[in-house]
Amino acid sequence: MTTTAADSAPEPVDENVWLEEIYGEEQLAWVKEQNSRTEDLLEDADYAGLEGSILEVLDSTDRIAMVGKRGDWYYNFWKDRHNPKGLWRRTTWESYCTDSPEWDVLLDVDELAAAEGQEWVFHGATFLRPGAGEPYRLALLALSPDGGDANRYREFDVESRSFVDPARGGFDLPTAKGNVSWLDADTLLVASTADGLPKTASSYARTAVTLKRGAELAGAPLLFEVPEQHMMAVVAHDSTPGFERTFAVDYIDFFNRRNLVLRDGEWMQIDVPTDVNVSAHREWLLFRPQQDWAIDGTTYPAGSLLACGFEDYLAGARELAVLFAPDARTSLQSWSWTRNFLLLNLLKDVSSKIRVLDPSRPSDGPGGAWAATLLDACPPLHDVNAYSVDDEDAEASDGGAGDDFWLVATGFTTPTTLMRGTLERTSDGTPGVVSRHAVVKASPSFFADADYEVQQHFAVSEDGTRVPYFQVAPRNLALDGQNPTQLSGYGGFEVSRTPAYSGTVGRAWLERRTSLSAGADGDAPHSRGGVYVVANIRGGGEYGPAWHRAALQENRHKAYQDFAAVARDLISRGVTSRERLGCVGGSNGGLLVGNMLTRYPELFGAVSCGVPLLDMRRYTRLSAGYSWIAEYGDPDVPEQWEYIRTFSPYHLLKDGVEYPETFIWTATSDDRVGPVQARKMAARMLAMGIPNVWFHEALEGGHAGASDNRQAAALQARSQHFLWKALAGGLA
Repeated sequence: MTTTAADSAPEPVDENVWLEEIYGEEQLAWVKEQNSRTEDLLEDADYAGLEGSILEVLDSTDRIAMVGKRGDWYYNFWKDRHNPKGLWRRTTWESYCTDSPEWDVLLDVDELAAAEGQEWVFHGATFLRPGAGEPYRLALLALSPDGGDANRYREFDVESRSFVDPARGGFDLPTAKGNVSWLDADTLLVASTADGLPKTASSYARTAVTLKRGAELAGAPLLFEVPEQHMMAVVAHDSTPGFERTFAVDYIDFFNRRNLVLRDGEWMQIDVPTDVNVSAHREWLLFRPQQDWAIDGTTYPAGSLLACGFEDYLAGARELAVLFAPDARTSLQSWSWTRNFLLLNLLKDVSSKIRVLDPSRPSDGPGGAWAATLLDACPPLHDVNAYSVDDEDAEASDGGAGDDFWLVATGFTTPTTLMRGTLERTSDGTPGVVSRHAVVKASPSFFADADYEVQQHFAVSEDGTRVPYFQVAPRNLALDGQNPTQLSGYGGFEVSRTPAYSGTVGRAWLERRTSLSAGADGDAPHSRGGVYVVANIRGGGEYGPAWHRAALQENRHKAYQDFAAVARDLISRGVTSRERLGCVGGSNGGLLVGNMLTRYPELFGAVSCGVPLLDMRRYTRLSAGYSWIAEYGDPDVPEQWEYIRTFSPYHLLKDGVEYPETFIWTATSDDRVGPVQARKMAARMLAMGIPNVWFHEALEGGHAGASDNRQAAALQARSQHFLWKALAGGLA
């Protein structure tokens, strides 16, 4: 909805607008003053040891080097103590299977940064598909100058291990937000904001162009365009042999889009509602509706997965095969094609299930149109994901084939394991799939994980909804209300929080020890570690699109009620108490804990709020904020501001309230949320005389707050040390 100034909601008084100039001299001076104050508080002797322990985890050479296959090579990007910016490298399958693979280093990002005087952050590589029988050779590397979302794309030759010289026609696109796809060896499809190309109101690319080798981006012919108020334009070419197609996506907002395919030089829109996600693979077109979809007299529920022949659907066919139908406890999280099968990654009460579908065989039972087999690889309360190794391998030199798949398994107390398997049809012709998989790599333990127990509990929210949460705690936990407890959550954008191993959490929280209370005999105090809790609140994707939509816009408060319900349940069960309970969240999770700070201060002793949204009156005018209107609403529409103001922490602060200990942290180079909302919240709290408010802003690192392991260790150590001091020792 577009409004005029006269229709807009009145602008509340904002004394901190001056802090919105991100790189202003006065503003950065304020940041440095606050950083110094916070570092004086947190960076004591215990902090130094904690940071070193976290860095040891992040830099460990025993971590699994995850790989992606291109041709006969397995590619990996690696950071450690000696290579803080990282190495882009590759190896063979035979070598990868050994304990010490021999890596062929293609690009040393630290050397590149030193040679060019630019703090490059590697954001990935996109290969040009080679001709039949030829090796993969040319790639576009995405390099960010500061860790933000804006990238410079540069053509790289993996055989010569060098960038292709722009003076000789090599592609080198200026730093900007956008996306790039190979059309052929001499042509790119580029959506970019560089060289004066137009931006959307969300700061992303509004147009896409066709760029020939040696041509200038500014003069490239227009290929695709979206309205300024839409989120962004995306173009991509599918070069699968026999199924070559060019696609465009008009992202209207985060949850609505128009999908188009290029036919005879004209864009043809794929006829689906804008909230139906569409993906193409070879001869198939898959659909996942975000809301119930009624078509030709049949209603398909939100979160289902449907299929139709690609050409059939474009020609008007509407007979859809139901590949997955959700229920109250089970949701589809992702899918991946091997050459002959479709892998579905599911969650049932936030524990993984994996289903394998065979398009060539009909189902012999209810619940799906293709024969389905459950993969026996998912222990309870674990996160396990399956995805294809290389669906185009007919017969690979490493002994694999196009029906090979990766299996990655992890849990809160289970270090990550990487397995590789193969799918094949049953030999007797009955519907079903036989799978074999074996361990390839296993991550080491970074803490005494056997000493801890994972439990799942359910809290009851204000409207009666059961909200699951995971609790990781020492075995034989004393339910006396004295355990320092860290409650984490997100609750937005259909993002699911699943069980995952973290050596950082294990060392920095679970294994931390302090003496908090006297023993049963009243004599010696007990030494205890921390309890870690993850809440699966509405707004996330743990139960599919309906779980997400339940907390959109005017219903946002339900996510916060869910989180508060988990906090109360932890207290009522005796796990912790208000004085011992802290919460942590970043980005949308920062908005979540900002609402805990301002709406539920009586439940928490400390709040760690990272790279957050907090000023919901001006969020659409800051960085990429305009793109999130579909999630939160538009504050410039008066009736929407009326509900948005109820979850805008910056506007909910009040005098005379006993607020928890508060740590607000962000990054100067974050070009997604931006640092200014965190700055303004801290400044307002300090001006109100609210005690124990601390602020820290990393000067680089983008939305992640860190661009290398050293920065990541410092960031995590500050947050963890703050919470521990606030909940277990007291801030002095």
